[in-house]
Parts: sequence; C-alpha cells; structure tokens
Amino acid sequence: MIVNLGKGQRISLSKSDGGALSVVRMGLGWQAAPRKGFFARLAGTREIDLDASAVLFAGQEPIDVVFFQHLVSDDGSVRHTGDNLVGGTGQGQDDESILVDLRRVPARVDQIVFTVNSFTGQTFTEVQNAFCRLVDETTGQELARHTLTGGGDHTAQIMAKVHRSGRGWQMAAVGEPATGRTFQDLMPAITSHL
Repeated sequence: MIVNLGKGQRISLSKSDGGALSVVRMGLGWQAAPRKGFFARLAGTREIDLDASAVLFAGQEPIDVVFFQHLVSDDGSVRHTGDNLVGGTGQGQDDESILVDLRRVPARVDQIVFTVNSFTGQTFTEVQNAFCRLVDETTGQELARHTLTGGGDHTAQIMAKVHRSGRGWQMAAVGEPATGRTFQDLMPAITSHL
C-alpha cells in the first residue's frame, strides 16, 4: 500500500511484518511544463535541470552531503545514482535517485534531509508532474509519495527527511518551497526543519 504524503505528514520506515527496512531509495521525477502560445510552441520543448541532494546531519550540524558533484557519502551509506539534466519521464519513474543504506548510516547521523533545486534557475511554474517517492529497494515496493505541487515562483523545495526514531527510522514529507540553485543556498531553509 502506497501512502500519499501531504506536507508535514510522517510515516514509520518499518515493514508490515515488523522488521526494519534496510535500503531505501528517494526518487525524484519531473517534466518541463509545456510552453503556452503560438511562438512558445515553435521554440520547442524546454529543458529543466532539477537536482536531488541529501544532506546528512548530526543534530543541527551538517556533516556530509550527496549531490551531483559528490555522488557517495564519505561513509558510503548514501549514494546518488547520477545527474539527469532534463528530466522528462514524469510518469512515476525516477529521473534522479538517492539510495540510503539505513544499516550503514553512522550512529551520529540522526537526520537526512532531501532537497530539490533548479540548477538552471527555472521556477516551479515551469515544471509539472514533479514528485518525490520513497521505495523499499529490496522489494521495489513504493512506500510513500509526495507530490511537489503548487508550481510557484520558487526554484527549490525541501522535499522530505528521514530521521531516527527510537531504534528505527521515520520519513516526514516537508514540501517547503525555497529559493536557491544549490543545496548550499538552501541551508537556512533546511535547518528550520531539523
């Protein structure tokens, strides 16, 4: 069963049989919104470069980041599968993915925040069918999906976070619009969600 997460909703990252998940994938998908007007159609399809990032925190302190220029965390527990410069599937498939091996995340890391930003500076009014989703990588089962709704004149979004809760992990959909072309630009917005 897939949970469609609204802004601020949380789910536990445990299996229905009571076991804990071991490896999860945060997927990001999007399409460029069609241009409007006669001349816009002549110009053809635009390309939009959205980038997924994962910032690892120990308390309020960022200790590592995984993004298109640093594809694997220093400890090897978080891995970006590669940069997609145009997106385009928008049909439930991931254009970019970040894999998290929850068993290997160092004990001092208590939160991992996932962000998306428009590296080329286009706003979310120019994007459609954008989503992030959490998948149990072992079974391929989609556990939760958060639609990045609303368009708007922002260039980024704090998508979601996974955080330690007792002996396990939980996911929270954040869905907070932000402004910035890189994860560094988003750090003030990210820290308000820790």
